[in-house]
Amino acid sequence: MSLRNVAIIAHVDHGKTTLVDQLFRQSGTFRDNQRVEERAMDSNDLEKERGITILAKPTSIVWKDPKSGVDTRINIVDTPGHADFGGEVERILSMVDGVILLVDSSEGAMPQTKFVTGKALALGLRPIVVVNKIDRADERTQEVLDEVFDLFVSLDATDEQLDFPVLFASGRNGYASEDPLARSGTLTPLFEKIVEHVPPPSVDVDAPFTFLVTLLDRDNFLGRILTGRVNSGVVKLNQPIHALDDAGNIIETGRASKLMSFHGLERVPVEEARAGDIISLAGLAVATVANTIADTSVTEALHAQPIDPPTLSMRFAVNDSPMAGREGSKVTSRMIRDRLEREAESNVAIKITESEDRDSFEVAGRGELQLGVLIETMRREGFELGISRPRVLFREDENGKRTEPYETVVIDVDDEYSGTVVDKMNQRKGELVDMRPSGGGKTRITFSAPSRGLIGYHGEFLSDTRGTGIMNRLFEKYGPHKGNIEGRKNGVLISNGAGEANSYALGPLEERGILFVGHGETLYEGMIVGENAKTDDLEVNPMKAKQLTNFRASGGKDDAIRLTPPKKMTLEQAIAYIDDDEMVEVTPKSIRLRKRYLDPHERKRASRAKQAA
Repeated sequence: MSLRNVAIIAHVDHGKTTLVDQLFRQSGTFRDNQRVEERAMDSNDLEKERGITILAKPTSIVWKDPKSGVDTRINIVDTPGHADFGGEVERILSMVDGVILLVDSSEGAMPQTKFVTGKALALGLRPIVVVNKIDRADERTQEVLDEVFDLFVSLDATDEQLDFPVLFASGRNGYASEDPLARSGTLTPLFEKIVEHVPPPSVDVDAPFTFLVTLLDRDNFLGRILTGRVNSGVVKLNQPIHALDDAGNIIETGRASKLMSFHGLERVPVEEARAGDIISLAGLAVATVANTIADTSVTEALHAQPIDPPTLSMRFAVNDSPMAGREGSKVTSRMIRDRLEREAESNVAIKITESEDRDSFEVAGRGELQLGVLIETMRREGFELGISRPRVLFREDENGKRTEPYETVVIDVDDEYSGTVVDKMNQRKGELVDMRPSGGGKTRITFSAPSRGLIGYHGEFLSDTRGTGIMNRLFEKYGPHKGNIEGRKNGVLISNGAGEANSYALGPLEERGILFVGHGETLYEGMIVGENAKTDDLEVNPMKAKQLTNFRASGGKDDAIRLTPPKKMTLEQAIAYIDDDEMVEVTPKSIRLRKRYLDPHERKRASRAKQAA
């Protein structure tokens, strides 16, 4: 049986996981009567809810060529489409020999496509371009193909990589063709292109066994499960092995107690694995991502792909609010530390630093989405946390000057809102790089902007564009420090005591700004209950009740109070909204905004100290 290893690259929501579903069905991986969920590769709850791929996952299908009757095992790796999860992407690409680049027939090549494609081309992988969703009413297939070619040229693709085959497909309807006008058929042309265009693994079966760890998973029974590609040789069940670090030092020795290959979405136990196979291996307790697992005779480690460094950090603290411990089961610093260490172990793009007081942790990652997904996952596991405002990680260049991360921001917006977007991005020190009409009354605007200026902008952007704008961001470089960038303009309404919110008190407060709490909600001193219409913070009493007497006011004063529904924020919106002196209290049931210092006297002292500094 011949073997092909291929990764699928696509931007968020361009139909990658749906196409993989159809590849499963048409290769016979699923029985005709087997019940399979849509987007089967997005197995994580958060992936299903958000419609994005967060974790890179290998899978395998066996395709029989109808002409020759030869079986080919095709290992397919579904890669995350968002740059925040790039730590997954970089490692995954070292396991494959070719890539399928999937682009939307209307949206074309987007920033995250550029990010992953750049990594793939740099590794010398040859792409197959699939223009997906060709049945869209607003398709512009030929223009998109030109954009892809221009993208490859800008990423320094070789002549061989520029001579790429093209297929036109509809993943949802399960067909692909070399004819852009085709509107029916099967995915057989795609299977044929993979077998024909992607080379079989270039490996030495006779050399000693070596294996580079690219993914790490845990199992309650098997312990650590290490996934990667067998680089050379053959490994058999219970064979003695050892793990090497980058320098070739032995980390630990052990046995390959379990070997598993992939069949569809499942791991299947096998007796042996040969060079070129993508497998999972259990039996080691310390080895981790980027380590080399090898036969005991091997002393030289395999080269591991370098990982781009984190650009953003947040403080994860023990929840110390008056309502701590009421809704979560995991509230101590020890539990939080253990959970974050487990995360850093399997996710190499995350770095954890413990504070001196040992009650909080600095967690550095690729972006707000990546850290937001980690917080949401911990919240669902029963953790309570206090989260600070994200801050960017500065560096110094060779001349000792301060530099900060910049991002390429691509915005698709209705023509009427383009002026507002350009003005707001200028205020946030973004530089206009390109602006062009993209058809259908829309404009595509590209900026180079410091990451610091983009924190908290997404919610404002959606308001400015009436929810119709689309923003995509991609880490670009470390560039000169841009100086002071104005943050949130409005102050907040802060509760001056503890108790339950009362309609009688909330009614007049609506005139002061936008409320975040409703009648009957439990409040505490220092909790943020709304946004002030003015720039300064204001302490208010949202719990004041009406004094009951035997007298009734004339003139309809006793009419029922009608409140506007409070503004409820998602986790990402709350993290983006808070200022430097504020925190988000995250529990399994609630997301609350609060001041870092709940006592007003402490807030004043901290404010004076900050001004003096």
